[in-house]
Amino acid sequence: MITVKKDNIVEDYHGTKVSDPYRWLEDPTSSDSIEWSNWMGEKCHTYFSGLETKEADRKRLEELWNFPKYFVPKKVKGKLYYQKNDGLQNQAVLFRNEGDKDVVVLDPNTFSEDGTVAMTNYSFSKDGRFLAYATSTHGSDWQEIQVHDLSTGENLKDHIQHVKFTSITWAPDSTGFFYSRFPEPGSVAPEDESNYHKVFFHKLGNPQEADELIHEQPEDKELMFSSFISDDEKYICLYVYLGTATENRFYYRPIDSSEKFTRLLDKADAEYLYVTNQDNLFYFKTDLHTPNGKIIAVDISNPEPTNWKEVIPEQEDVMDFVIAIHDKLVIGLLHHAHHQLKIYRLDGTYSHDIELPILGSLTDITKSKDDNEIYFGVTSFLSPTVIYNYNLDVEKLRVVAESEIPFNTSDYETNQIFYTSKDGTKVPMFLTHRKGMELDRENPVILYGYGGFNINMTPAFSPALLRWLEKGGIYAVANLRGGTEYGEEWHRAGMLENKQNVFDDFISAGEWLIENNYTRKEKLSIMGGSNGGLLVAACMVQRPDLFGAVLCRVPVIDMLRYHKFTIGRYWIPEYGSADNPDQFPYLYAYSPLHNIQDGVKYPPVLIATAESDDRVVPAHAKKFAATLMEKADPNSTIVLRLEAKAGHGLGKPTSKLIDEWVDFYAFLDNELGK
Repeated sequence: MITVKKDNIVEDYHGTKVSDPYRWLEDPTSSDSIEWSNWMGEKCHTYFSGLETKEADRKRLEELWNFPKYFVPKKVKGKLYYQKNDGLQNQAVLFRNEGDKDVVVLDPNTFSEDGTVAMTNYSFSKDGRFLAYATSTHGSDWQEIQVHDLSTGENLKDHIQHVKFTSITWAPDSTGFFYSRFPEPGSVAPEDESNYHKVFFHKLGNPQEADELIHEQPEDKELMFSSFISDDEKYICLYVYLGTATENRFYYRPIDSSEKFTRLLDKADAEYLYVTNQDNLFYFKTDLHTPNGKIIAVDISNPEPTNWKEVIPEQEDVMDFVIAIHDKLVIGLLHHAHHQLKIYRLDGTYSHDIELPILGSLTDITKSKDDNEIYFGVTSFLSPTVIYNYNLDVEKLRVVAESEIPFNTSDYETNQIFYTSKDGTKVPMFLTHRKGMELDRENPVILYGYGGFNINMTPAFSPALLRWLEKGGIYAVANLRGGTEYGEEWHRAGMLENKQNVFDDFISAGEWLIENNYTRKEKLSIMGGSNGGLLVAACMVQRPDLFGAVLCRVPVIDMLRYHKFTIGRYWIPEYGSADNPDQFPYLYAYSPLHNIQDGVKYPPVLIATAESDDRVVPAHAKKFAATLMEKADPNSTIVLRLEAKAGHGLGKPTSKLIDEWVDFYAFLDNELGK
């Protein structure tokens, strides 16, 4: 036991005095912070060391994880490249298919002994000779780019640093690539290290210091840029973003020009995603005045909005993505949170559907213009990703790769139900469980949600969840407001001043499961990560009587200071800022850190974070744990799991994923079984 320090810090937010006694935990390098973290680590170790289910869970999880996992391939100059994980490999390996054999191109498992260096992005040169790839160490958002010569199998000396959230865009002549980066650490004030984003061109063979500056906007230091080349290879284009706001801008210039970019769409009044272009006619998917999305054509020589042409109008279902291939448009629609594929002609006329074999999600989609074909993956809660090829000339769908898993999924089922939230809104929820399960209120449940940043919670497969199902559990996923399952209106109904709707949706999902005899509150656990960690923490604090256990992963907790850490300011368009007197009241009203009540017996909570998380810093989780331990009923169970050599989840190796789920299940078995 240690004596836990408390600061006397009190801040005045627009007339409201708010104390922050554990601000010292924001500095992970201070002696007090290190001592406290070590103490919490010992408490965590003590908690798990006495649990008897861990060994059986680990053995079974390793069995369930041990099957081939395929990723959507990409055809480059007639050669097919794809990633595959044999089973328990820490990282997926990049292969090239050469007819009767597959050749290893890059094996990220060789990048580090423990698998904590991951390949997070890769891009092929236009001539098919080079591969530029990005790596992340210990889950950090910061990445490095290297270049691999596919003809020799060797890496070049090229090495790009100080990048995150960047595209890698090869020039049409394959002499180099465009990328975006932040200032070198130490070259600007610490608070500006995630500002002043710039676009550069890296010519192969040159040191990074010689890279050509392509675009910057220092007068708008918070903007970020993502580059790509137009389909006809005549233009270099930029998406321009302010944090995570849905609305973006679009700039372009001729590829052979050194002039300034033309700011074609510069109002940030909607989302504009490039689809393709035919000379001066640019096609975009946009949600301008159409929350479910539409496709428009803009003549860049005559770009006034009055001259825009609507090619495909808004549909009843959400237009999730569009890709163009020759004179066809492949459109992915979201119908009640699962995907459908439709083919249109470029003039906007409907052609036909691509019938998907299961009710599920598309994991990715790539195109090969040379062969007029697409590759995509389809997955569901009970099916790992199956890779398909579809040829648009012959309209034929074929399986390219699928896995056999060590689990009989025919004994289980997924159903979609609709429940009513607090304000009368109908919300969908997926329920996956054993067929013929009795509704006797004794079934343990993991209720999962996210609800933010216009991210869809469509069906997704995880080997870990198979273990939960065979243990008799139910896995429930609620499609909360804040996502874009039903378009931008659904997103806006769960952001900024409407954020409480998300918590109400989630609480109502739990109540529905209890009222319909799927479970009882003692058997109901909730799980969420990142923004979903905020979700479960807020719901736990608002309704401590409703849940039997909480898995709170890499959470955003301190809603008054979140924007002061690393890239937290990017989320201001979604959450708002406590610095704004109009936004402070609703942030303060739901901020989990500031709504913990004295003497309340909160449900058992496992707060999982990671030392290298530079997206949602561990201080959120630490301050939450410290405040709960101070204020909650002494009989409340509070476990802080602080993971080494890990970040927000980017590229997490298989071994660490299994370790994590072993602890999650040990915690749930222990707490829900009481």
